[in-house]
Amino acid sequence: MPVLDAPVWNSLIGPHAHLALARGRARRYPAQVSPFAAVETLDADALLDLAALAPAGEVVALFAPERPLPQARWNLLMRIDGRQMVCERAVAPPAREPSPLGPTDIESMLEVAKRTEPGPFESRTIEMGRYVGFQDPAGRLLAMGGERMHPAGYTEVSGICTAPDARGRGLAEAIVRAVASGIQARGEIPFLHVRIGSPTEQTAVALYERVGFRERRRIALDVVQLRASTDRAAR
Repeated sequence: MPVLDAPVWNSLIGPHAHLALARGRARRYPAQVSPFAAVETLDADALLDLAALAPAGEVVALFAPERPLPQARWNLLMRIDGRQMVCERAVAPPAREPSPLGPTDIESMLEVAKRTEPGPFESRTIEMGRYVGFQDPAGRLLAMGGERMHPAGYTEVSGICTAPDARGRGLAEAIVRAVASGIQARGEIPFLHVRIGSPTEQTAVALYERVGFRERRRIALDVVQLRASTDRAAR
């Protein structure tokens, strides 16, 4: 199977193994890092392993399951359709480089993410990779983005968002260029995901295509929750 067909699994058994919570043939990120989880194959034993990593009531998200999870054990809260895009062309860095973001910026990053909803962003998400952003003269964070999943040979560009009053200045494109060109400088290939049907889908796709990304495939993401009545049995 191609690496990008299972980006969560290949991240958590590869470069992100230090972040992985593991049980048998299931892996997940800690909830404070990301809701993403994966199983090696979608069979009964692997799903029991996943259930042991996902306490009842906790939400996890799985990319492109081969078939729906058993409804007797799992609640399907949402299915999200998306585009997976990859960039194999050289990306020119931006004329103005964004500044690095770190632990002291987490509160500001969480606030911008809450206002703009770029996808899951938690208090420890910055542990997944490098994040950068632009701030106004008073130090208020205007735009940010960075790296998320990291299967071997690839790194995901993620969390791209701009505060509503700072849009139209080219900040998002500068951040995408900075992150993607930095990934390429390490000899890796940037990829990303765009939610189909989101209010910003067309704008985002146009930006990414301008930078050099192309659509690789359509994907599905299932957001699920273990039923309380099956939690103890799964353990």
